[in-house]
Amino acid sequence: MSEEIVFPIRINRYLALKGLSTHRSAADGLIEAGLVLINGKQAELGDRVQKTDRVEVLKNNLHAKKLVYLALYKPKGIAVIRDVIDLPGSFTTDRLDKEFEGLVILTNDKRIMERIPNPRFAHEKEYDIEIIEKIPAARAEKNIGSGIIVNGQKISAKKVRILGTHKMNVVMVEGQTQQITKILSSLQLTIKTLKRKRIMNILLGDMKPGESHPLADTDRKAYLASFGLK
Repeated sequence: MSEEIVFPIRINRYLALKGLSTHRSAADGLIEAGLVLINGKQAELGDRVQKTDRVEVLKNNLHAKKLVYLALYKPKGIAVIRDVIDLPGSFTTDRLDKEFEGLVILTNDKRIMERIPNPRFAHEKEYDIEIIEKIPAARAEKNIGSGIIVNGQKISAKKVRILGTHKMNVVMVEGQTQQITKILSSLQLTIKTLKRKRIMNILLGDMKPGESHPLADTDRKAYLASFGLK
């Protein structure tokens, strides 16, 4: 039995419940790509749908045009990638919260968007983090690595290195920055700065905030292969 839709409802949840996307994360990708309209106006993340609203998902034949895969340095303070780079029909495969910065992958390959929610296709992501409080080194390494339980699910880091009194390097597989925040909050640690420096084998390198470049051929092939694509 399908879940009843109770209005008003967030647009991403509406799309998922109506079967217009495979998952709320995939719905977010459609919205970011500018493919969702509410009453003829392009939807934004966080928009709410009323019962009387008309919602449309535009068809986008990505394979009729060139597919692009870009590495982008998302600056701190930017919530919407379109404010940094104008690539119609594109979406970010690895989000970063507004207050954080670093590497994201931008593409218009809709096949990837459909696979992102599947944990099978989770990628290693590496972060340099500065903490406001003094880090209790031994306890932090142990507890961040062992993780915490949130809503019955364990979230933990794959690898943790304490780099100084207030700095650490964390490798995640789940990859959501909200998860890092929750783990650190459980230790009464507050993030001052967070920079994502690596996704899989793709490095931020010496890029500056706002800069982007196409993935190198070997990186692109490895990235696609990680989603079971060619």
